[in-house]
Amino acid sequence: MDDQAANIVVATRTALDQASALAVQYGFSLLGAIILLIGGWLLAGVISRSAYRVISRIRGIDETLASFFQNVLHYSLLILVFITVLGQFGVQTASIIAALGAAGLAIGLALQGTLQNIAAGIMLLILRPFRVGEYIETTNVKGYIKEIGLFATEMRTADGLYLMAPNSTLWNTPILNHSREPDRRQQLSVAMGEKIDIDLARETILDILKADQRIKAAPAPKVYLDDLSADQAVLDVEYWTVTSSWSDVRHDVVSKLKARLAEPDITIKTAAGVGGSDE
Repeated sequence: MDDQAANIVVATRTALDQASALAVQYGFSLLGAIILLIGGWLLAGVISRSAYRVISRIRGIDETLASFFQNVLHYSLLILVFITVLGQFGVQTASIIAALGAAGLAIGLALQGTLQNIAAGIMLLILRPFRVGEYIETTNVKGYIKEIGLFATEMRTADGLYLMAPNSTLWNTPILNHSREPDRRQQLSVAMGEKIDIDLARETILDILKADQRIKAAPAPKVYLDDLSADQAVLDVEYWTVTSSWSDVRHDVVSKLKARLAEPDITIKTAAGVGGSDE
């Protein structure tokens, strides 16, 4: 009986010693994990904010793109910290990394279209084929740029409608920017009857163009005979003006030409494929 009691006491002491050793061992591991987690969290925030300040100073980098890179770096560092903390407890992190890789691949395949829009958004924000406030035209859409996001670009059409275009549709097509260049050319065609004095009409048109201060003196306005048939002659009118006033100048010039060339058989129109859209 005494031997049995002694064995119980020895077993109890052994279990307590082992529990104490495990408590000390895992206690230090737990403390180290907590310190590592807190320190890693704070360090990830400091590094990501510093990266944001550096990236945002780079010329041509949009704030949206800088924030995106900051978030990607921040959460990547947090994942690395989390994996390191698990390694403190003896967890095989290689299997976790492989599982994360497989999950990322599956998510990438499931969100292929979305990832294409993100990649296109990043390229649009870096290369800047258009900026907020500019008027663009593609094969599918045209309008004023309101906001360039990572997934889609918000636009406003010339008649005031809201338009959202996925970034992939804008990146994979030629973009015609009506607002980027400071100066823009306008070309008009003036069709006149056979009884009109061509030289006098040409001089009159040049006087109208030279009198408008918004029309550039260089390159100089040009008026030349483009087509001559049995029943009419066509004068082509070319001039350059500031892009911001291009539409207003065109309207005024057309009105003045029609008023000064007051003949019933005179037709004035914008040359196809030259003037572009009237934004």
